[in-house]
Amino acid sequence: MIERYSRPKMAALFSDQRVMEIWIQVERAIAATQVEDKVIPSAVGKKMLAKLDQILEQKTYSLSRMRELEQKTKHETLAFVEMISDLLGEESAYIHLGVTSSDILDTTLMIQIREALTQLLDQVEAISKVLLRRAKEDQKLVTIGRTHGMFAEPTSFGLKWLSWYSESKRNHERLARALQEASFGKISGAVGNNTFFSVKQETAALKKLGLHREPVSTQVVPRDRIASVLSELALVGVWIERVCTEIRHLQRSEVGEVQEGFAKTQKGSSAMPHKKNPIGCENLVGCARLLRTNAFAALENCALWHERDMSHSSVERVIVPDSFILIDYMLDRFQGILENLIVIPKQVKANREKAGEIALSGKLLTALSRQGCPRTMAYELVQRVAFSAREEGISIRDSYLEEVKKNPEFKKYPVQWDALLKDETHLSEVKNIYESANKL
Repeated sequence: MIERYSRPKMAALFSDQRVMEIWIQVERAIAATQVEDKVIPSAVGKKMLAKLDQILEQKTYSLSRMRELEQKTKHETLAFVEMISDLLGEESAYIHLGVTSSDILDTTLMIQIREALTQLLDQVEAISKVLLRRAKEDQKLVTIGRTHGMFAEPTSFGLKWLSWYSESKRNHERLARALQEASFGKISGAVGNNTFFSVKQETAALKKLGLHREPVSTQVVPRDRIASVLSELALVGVWIERVCTEIRHLQRSEVGEVQEGFAKTQKGSSAMPHKKNPIGCENLVGCARLLRTNAFAALENCALWHERDMSHSSVERVIVPDSFILIDYMLDRFQGILENLIVIPKQVKANREKAGEIALSGKLLTALSRQGCPRTMAYELVQRVAFSAREEGISIRDSYLEEVKKNPEFKKYPVQWDALLKDETHLSEVKNIYESANKL
């Protein structure tokens, strides 16, 4: 991922330095299990484990040396093993014993994914708290709802925040499931049949690393696990995109109900000094597209030839780090946008008034139907009055009551018009919606 969209903590999880550290940890877990089972002689094994601990603690491993050896071997894992062997000396005979490259690579990748997901879970939790707080702040702010981009019915502005909060909780659950999906490693050998490293040993070694054993592997962990994880990240991105799209619409000049936070020294346009553009939300919408693209690539990686081919490797070296580093950046920026978003109640109220009482037509329709008026007849009347009122710029209440007075057919339906033609009739259940959301 480019530096512009990278934050140090997440980027560090996918650095070559961190990869090498985990490789050594995996090799150590394998060796420790083999010492326990007397596959490696006890005295030699203890020295070997002590040296591996020292290598990790003192960081005597050398990435540059490994890359140098890789130029010769044309094989990354063998270059790593050779570099570590030089540091182990006499005990090097027992390093990487009975395992294959993917035992190290796939198990390492799953550890990285788990570490990254743990960090993302904390970020989503923090955003959930912001959304719930802001939902409570705007619970009683009446706004005009919009469907198909058109004025619909009055609603609570806070319900926007609350809906986003509800989705944040679902995304937290998704990431928690992804964490479970990524909690499997494999040390089952070249074709996954545990020729040199038994199922019992594999289970024990992976437990030391905080992982479960992949029940049936090939040379690799099945790639549906990674596809599942990246699909969940894409859904988190979709959530961010959904919120940002709504904010962008509400910030349009014709609507003007919200505004992204704007710093004192910030500039909106190189040519038009008056501009305050929703650039943060636009940026995140674009980033969400990248996440979906990466998820698609992960799905393409699932079908490999026989017990394994290499077609997935180059793809994952890009999409896995990029997806995690990008969503980390997105969540951080998203939280800032939500915390600093300015809601403009005056404009919210003005737009509600602009919609007029036409927006209450649904209540009129339902009231007539409840009084026994055939629904088709009620619908046609309310629609005719609403269209006429909108075209003539008059109040639907006045025109509707006038229509009722003219039409004796409707006098037999005793409807309390004044009570119906109030926004409160549309917001009577908002409190209950909030109570149910608080139980999430």
